[in-house]
Amino acid sequence: MLDVRGISHWYGDRQVLRDVSFTVTGGHLTGFVGANGAGKTTTMRAILGLIRPTQGEVLFEGRPITDTDRTRFGYMPEERGLYPKMKVREQVIYFAQLHGLDKVTAAKRADELLERVGLGERANDNVEALSLGNQQRAQICVSLVHEPEFLILDEPFSGLDPIAVDVVLGVLQEQAARGVPVLFSSHQLDVVERLSDELVIIGDGEIKATGSRVGLQEQHSRGLFRIAIDEDAWLLSRGDVTEVSREGDDLLFRIDADADADTDDTDARGQEILREAVARGPVRRFNHELVRLSTIFKEIR
Repeated sequence: MLDVRGISHWYGDRQVLRDVSFTVTGGHLTGFVGANGAGKTTTMRAILGLIRPTQGEVLFEGRPITDTDRTRFGYMPEERGLYPKMKVREQVIYFAQLHGLDKVTAAKRADELLERVGLGERANDNVEALSLGNQQRAQICVSLVHEPEFLILDEPFSGLDPIAVDVVLGVLQEQAARGVPVLFSSHQLDVVERLSDELVIIGDGEIKATGSRVGLQEQHSRGLFRIAIDEDAWLLSRGDVTEVSREGDDLLFRIDADADADTDDTDARGQEILREAVARGPVRRFNHELVRLSTIFKEIR
């Protein structure tokens, strides 16, 4: 487990992080999202020891993180760090040996990973001969070859086609399944939504929200329902119902929470609406709707 506690950082007179705190736990994929300049990369650099934060600390397994701890990490930077004129397989082996693996083990791990990400047939090509997407796959192999105990990836899906995205998703899920804490940033919110167990949302150098992805979606989806019926004017005439959008025959609507109620009763009112809809005619669809991550991001950033 890794804890980021109260990190603040200045570059000269400009404060770029303000009391940033969150936790990354083992066996979970934690998506770290924010707009350009929000503070994601600076936070990752603080975790990796590439900068020393002005205030705050990073704990690993309950104690201050050390350089020795960081040698057990796997890191994929947004700016790629591969040698363009080196063969792909040789490069993965080279980085494995830098992390202390013997040559035989390094070669075995390199071959397994290159096959896993679909680069087995390109293993003896120079990096510069690969497409940007395939260079990305090679960089993934470099970050995983030493079987890290913690994994940090900055924009790992950049430049990947949909098939390659699925391959990388599978690899990261395998890492989490063996108990590795995985922290990754991405601008591709649809991918983050598919992959994340936990979310950390940062904006203007401050943490705007943290928690489980499903929990955050449910929190921001309170009172949101989807219904498909023949006629819905009666529904929209209710004073507590607001139309959100229409998707084909489906109406997405929100029941306004009762500010005077001791508890949120929107689910009960949803059931009341369903009963009335059934009494009026066929109901082809009715369910509680979860908002997309992109909606949450727009609401809180």
